[in-house]
Amino acid sequence: MVTLEPASTALVLVDLMPRIIDLPLGPRSGTETLDAACALAERFRAGGASVVAVRTERPNVVEQPPGSELHQRVAALADAVVVKGTIGGFHHTYLHELLQGRDVSTLVLAGIATNMGVESTARAASDHDYELVFVEDAMTALTTAEHQAAITLNLPRFGQVTSSPELTLRVAATPS
Repeated sequence: MVTLEPASTALVLVDLMPRIIDLPLGPRSGTETLDAACALAERFRAGGASVVAVRTERPNVVEQPPGSELHQRVAALADAVVVKGTIGGFHHTYLHELLQGRDVSTLVLAGIATNMGVESTARAASDHDYELVFVEDAMTALTTAEHQAAITLNLPRFGQVTSSPELTLRVAATPS
């Protein structure tokens, strides 16, 4: 069981955009990943933790491809949105400043693709000294093999890999 302090924790949802959700993915579909990520976001918001959505925009193009906006469910649950022009969520964005402004020290990561946007964001987060937790059942990749390699070989080097049922937020004690 992983128990986190909501005041110092943020859920970071990576690239949950229609054009990515609709790709053939594995080990779970984009829709299954979206559902799991949104359920997490609802839990985090109810528990008092921040929810940050990160999405990609292709640099140097006049118009973004259709489906480049955040999925409407994610947009409705996000406390903040960060737009990135690279694979990871930190390079040339205000993500670190946003998190520091909220006194966040722990990031819980989910989204698409496990071995690309999620892992790249995690590597930079580790460089910024964040504690990291990865929610395996709220991530997917272009292939099951890529997802499995990330969750078994790479991500454990940066933080803890867990599942949604194993993740809880500490409930603040009520004064008596």
